[in-house]
Amino acid sequence: MQAQQEIDPEPVIQPTRWEGWVASILMIALCGVIFLQILGRFGFFPGRVWTEELTRWLWVWLALLGCAATEAHGQHLRMEILTSFWSSKAQFISEKLQQVVALATVLFLTWLGYKGVLRTWYNESVTLPVSDAVLYAALPIAMLLWAHRIIRRLIAP
Repeated sequence: MQAQQEIDPEPVIQPTRWEGWVASILMIALCGVIFLQILGRFGFFPGRVWTEELTRWLWVWLALLGCAATEAHGQHLRMEILTSFWSSKAQFISEKLQQVVALATVLFLTWLGYKGVLRTWYNESVTLPVSDAVLYAALPIAMLLWAHRIIRRLIAP
């Protein structure tokens, strides 16, 4: 009885790992739009042109937020065959160095994404009533989330 009281179940939505939940919601929306496309192609109603573009937009946002969610869970692929033979101190230094390189890369991608948003700010989407900048905003937003995760890992003991 006492052992059950000591174990606290984890909350369903952890406030620091919401990217995965947003990506899941985007996946459900993506499946819904694709289903709508299928119904339109089978003649249940006239096909909607905007579903093609929305599918691509949802996929981009889903993929990039999924990258940030993967970093939040520490599940990006790692090659550790060489470092597994190193001392623990060398492994620690190697890990921190890899994180610094990853942070520099992600911040560079953030900058490129920001420039893309500025470049497309006044372009209107072909079939959706929004600016193309909404699509391009996925990159800097996801990369900032990813950078936030890397910084948290860097400063963690």
